[in-house]
Amino acid sequence: MEDALTLILAGISVGSVYALIAIGLNLTYWTTRTMNFGQGSVMMLGAMMTAVLVAGGVIDALAALASLVVIAAIMVFTEVFTVRPALKIGGSMGWAVSTLGVGIILQGVAAKYFGSQAVAFPDMVFSAQDYVEVFGVRFALQYLAILVLSVALVALLELLLRRTVWGRAMRAVSMDADLAAVAGIPVRPIVLGSYIASGLLAGIAGMLIAQTGGTVDPAFGFDLMIFGFVAAVLGGIGSSSGALLGGLVLGVIEKLVGGYVSTAAAHGIAFALLVVVLVARPQGLFGQREVVKV
Repeated sequence: MEDALTLILAGISVGSVYALIAIGLNLTYWTTRTMNFGQGSVMMLGAMMTAVLVAGGVIDALAALASLVVIAAIMVFTEVFTVRPALKIGGSMGWAVSTLGVGIILQGVAAKYFGSQAVAFPDMVFSAQDYVEVFGVRFALQYLAILVLSVALVALLELLLRRTVWGRAMRAVSMDADLAAVAGIPVRPIVLGSYIASGLLAGIAGMLIAQTGGTVDPAFGFDLMIFGFVAAVLGGIGSSSGALLGGLVLGVIEKLVGGYVSTAAAHGIAFALLVVVLVARPQGLFGQREVVKV
């Protein structure tokens, strides 16, 4: 029983990471029906820049702020020069290739200027030794911070979408951008804002996640982005609560399979779940089937 609880808590820890990434992917989906497949590299860049600046003597808060400013500029470039032109071609999936290409470029830039070796990441919130006990099982405060942030973001985003004018405008743009523009809704600023918000969330997530491992390198974030995407599909793309639940479910199942079956099968279970969900329920476990008028 204690072993099962340990695996479940470990799954919740990892699942909260996947959920945070999935929420970031959903931010751009709400406005453009696209996802930033360079999200993992944005996470890496935020964490790596922060680590390098702190190592150079910059205080933690200022280093994190400088990294987020750079990330915001990168997301403006990504939306304006890679996503926007692709969306002008009806039915094109060029945005997927272009955002992935930006991610690969960011990996190359990081390897060129920061080095290809892992860089030590400072303890900015909690140290690896900080933990709480849950029924006698240790739960790291670093992972608890990620879980709390994920839950808080879901609550905030649901409030934003359902209770604010900006949230209603985002939903209008998502449904029909041309009609929203005719109605006087500032489509471009909303789309650009969603990409910037997604990038900033990725940067913060990268910093929090890098703390749990203690190091960050140019390859950091790619695998996490893939699992975050699986969590988004599992929960239902476009659903913030689904992203949270999808991430937690994926994390728990992954750890249980790794503990009771095989560690080699732990990562494979994510893709097995993805195939099953796409076949049995394409809208995800918590998503709603879309009705398209023709």
